[in-house]
Amino acid sequence: MADTDDLVARIEDLGDKLAQARSSIAARFLGQDRVVDLTLTALICGGHAVLIGLPGLGKTRLVDTLSTVMGLDGNRIQFTPDLMPADILGSEVLETGEGGARAFRFIEGPIFCQLLMADEINRASPRTQSALLQAMQEKEVTIAGAHRKLGTPFHVLATQNPIEQEGTYPLPEAQLDRFLVQIDVPYPDRQTERDILIATTGAQDAKSTAVFTAAELLAAQDLLRRMPVGDGIVEMILDLVRACRPGPDAAAAVNDAVSWGPGPRASQALMLCVRAQALLSGRLAPTPEDVRAMAGPVLKHRMALSFAARARGVDLDALIDDVTAGITRTAAAA
Repeated sequence: MADTDDLVARIEDLGDKLAQARSSIAARFLGQDRVVDLTLTALICGGHAVLIGLPGLGKTRLVDTLSTVMGLDGNRIQFTPDLMPADILGSEVLETGEGGARAFRFIEGPIFCQLLMADEINRASPRTQSALLQAMQEKEVTIAGAHRKLGTPFHVLATQNPIEQEGTYPLPEAQLDRFLVQIDVPYPDRQTERDILIATTGAQDAKSTAVFTAAELLAAQDLLRRMPVGDGIVEMILDLVRACRPGPDAAAAVNDAVSWGPGPRASQALMLCVRAQALLSGRLAPTPEDVRAMAGPVLKHRMALSFAARARGVDLDALIDDVTAGITRTAAAA
C-alpha cells in the first residue's frame, strides 16, 4: 500500500511539474496548446516527433524553447540536398603531434546532443536521412567501426514543410515508424496571432525558464512506464491498431482504402502516449478518451492510402477517427 501511495504522489508531482513546463513554454510559444502537449508527450515518453507545418508557424522557436525548459543540450541541423552523413555524425581527422607522430582524432558532429532539431529533414538525400536511423532507435552511432553513445536522453524533433515537395526525398516507412508521433502545426487562430504580433515585435523577446533537468526528464520517463493501464485500455489499443492494419481484423473501410498499416511499434507508441495524455490531463491512469486523443498522432504517419483511395478523396484523418470511434463504441458496449 505504501508503494502505491508513493507512486501516486510521484505521478501527481510530475503532473504539477509538467504544468509548470507548459506555462514556461507558453511564455515564448503562444497558443497551439495541442502542439505543445504532443511535443511534451514525445519527450516524456522518450521518443521522437516529426512536426508538419508551413513556414513561419514557430516550429523552430518551439524546439528552441523546449531545450531550455526541459534542461537539454540542443543542436540544430538544417537539412539540404548536399548534406552528407559525416556532416551530421562527425568524422575522424588525421593529426600530427609534436614528435611527428600521427593519429586519428574523432570530431563529434551535431548529433552528439540531447535534443536534435532536424529542420526540413525531407530535403536531405536518402543516404543522409539514413544516418539518423541507428541514432533514433539505438541512441548510438557507428563511425569507423566504433560504437559511440549519444546524449542521454536523446530526442529528435524533425520538421517538414507540407507544400514545398519539389526536390525533396520522402522519408522511408522504416524511418517514419521510428517517430513516436506526427504533430501537425496549424495556423493560429485570430486572437493567438494578435498575441504573437504584439509579443514578438516589441523591444524585448519573452524568455522561458528551465523547469526540468536531463536527469529529471529521465526519471519522468521511467515513472511514466510505471503508470497503471487497465486491461480494457490495453485491449482497446490492440483492437484499434489491428483494425487500422489491412487484414482479417481490419475495419471494412481500412481494407478498402489502406495499402499498409501500423505495426507492433504503433501499439507500443500508443501505450506510452495514452499514459502521457492522462498525465497531462491530471489523471492517474488512461481512459478511452486518451486513446481517442492520441490515435491520430500515433497512427497517421504509419499508414498509407492506396492510389484508388487517394483518387476518391479519402481523408486519412477522418478514416482513423471513424475507426477509433467504432472501437470505443464497441468497448463501451462490452
